[in-house]
This record gives sequence, C-alpha cells and structure tokens, in this order.
Amino acid sequence: MSAKVRKAVIPAAGFGTRFLPFTKSVPKELIPLVDKPVIQYVVEEAAASGITDILLVISSDKEAIIRHFNPVPELERRLEERGKTDFLAEVRSVSHLAKIHYVYQQELNGLGDAVAQAASFVGNEPFAVLLGDTVMRSDTERPVIGQLTDVFERTGSSVVALEEVPLERVSRYGIADGREVEPGVFKIGRMVEKPSPESAPSRLAFAARYVFTPEIFDALARTGRGKNNEVQLTDAMQKLLGSGSMYGWRVRGRRFDIGSKTGFLKGTVEFGLRRPEFRDEFAAFLRETVAKMES
Repeated sequence: MSAKVRKAVIPAAGFGTRFLPFTKSVPKELIPLVDKPVIQYVVEEAAASGITDILLVISSDKEAIIRHFNPVPELERRLEERGKTDFLAEVRSVSHLAKIHYVYQQELNGLGDAVAQAASFVGNEPFAVLLGDTVMRSDTERPVIGQLTDVFERTGSSVVALEEVPLERVSRYGIADGREVEPGVFKIGRMVEKPSPESAPSRLAFAARYVFTPEIFDALARTGRGKNNEVQLTDAMQKLLGSGSMYGWRVRGRRFDIGSKTGFLKGTVEFGLRRPEFRDEFAAFLRETVAKMES
C-alpha cells in the first residue's frame, strides 16, 4: 500500500434540507462563498495538498456539479474575444484542478454508504474524505486535509480531523476520546456518533476531514444501519479501531459548515473580509450595520 495519499472522495449527494427552498433546484454544494461555490473550495484544498484524483459522490439531481467542473468552450471563447483574460484564467483553472471522477449514490443511506461507493476507485490505497458542504480555512500554509495526510504518513494509520466544541453542541457531531501522544495528535480510544452531553466521552468533534486506509471498506461492509436508520461512518470507524490504531488531529484552522445558514453567513463574512479588493468597504459596512442595529 502506498504511503502517499493521492486520492480523495467528496460525498456530495445529500438533500440539503437545511437550505430549502434554495436547494430545491440548486445543490447545496454550489452555494457561493463570495464568487466560488463551496465544493470548489473543497476541491482546491485537496489539490493544494498533493491529491491528484478526486471522486465526487453525487445523486442524480446534482449534475450541475459536473457541469461546474467541466470546460465550457463557448463561455471561454466569448471571454477571450472580449479580452477578459482574468475571468478566462479563472474559468479554465476550475477544469484543471485535478482529475475528477463521479459516481452516483443510488439511495441516500448516510455518509458511510456514500464512502462505500468509492471502493473500486480507491483500490488498495489510502485516501482522503472531505465533506462537500464544509469549507476549511487553514491557519498555516498547509491546507487542513494536507495536515491530516502528514499525520498519516508519520503513523501509517487512519486519521480524523478534530475540533473542540462546546458541550451543548456535542450531540451534533461524532465525538472522539483519546490520549494526546504529541502536540495536536491524539491516539483515539473510542468514538460515539452524536452523543448526548451527558454521555459524550469528550468535546473533540469530527471536523469533516478524514484519511483512511482501504480497510475502512471492510468495516463499512460489516456495518448495519445506525442512528437515523443510516449507515454511519462513525460506526464503521469504531469497527476499524477494533483491529488497529486510529489517530485524531486537532486542526489548525477554522471550519465552516455551509450546509447550515449560520455557517454560511459566518463563511461569507470570513472569506469576504479576506478579499483585499473589497475588504475595507465590506468591513466598514459591517461595522455600520452592527452599530445601527445596536442603537
């Protein structure tokens, strides 16, 4: 098995019910942050971490995602004719981020089932999983999924991204309990999917990024339906943990769940303020708006 992580899987088949009615006709993964859809940020994160092949797991009503990553010769021709070279370069770059493949999740049976669709694509290699509705902003030059692949290459074991969340929010996430073996790296002892605050083993939540060895597929095949009558990835990870080591990495960065309205608003502000061409005007507008609302 290769020690390098060259492949990634991005599950993007879910309904996006938290963003209805918008997601009735537009996939939640195409919700824009400033001028790029969420899933493009995710693909860019993978590509910047050295991943060359990406599998998008989609449903039949999400072919707009395929169109986004495919070339559009007519649009490119018009931009070239009108001398809009900056826009032309941006449009063309989208189609060359990585080799992008697609598979359809025929029934929406949970995140574990979505990952299971990637078995033939992955083969006998380690691979990354990045949730398609979650954008990560790294606090270092290394993207978040790259931080995880670095831990994998040191340990040879599966790695999950972790972030500490308030106790009242643990019921929204998979939660891990583990021993810190080096700064930021935890050897995981157990994990629970969406526990109550009273039963949570810790406040370390899974943060939408994973690196797995291919043994996860055998664990998924032995995993029945769990919470919400879906195949839970956390349950399969618990089985994988029973036969080997698994590590967690406390990410150096911030997570934005764009599948939620609050996450979308926070992400819009964060990424908007990081754009130098309108940072000052946008910041002034936010300050003025807050002042008016508080007066």
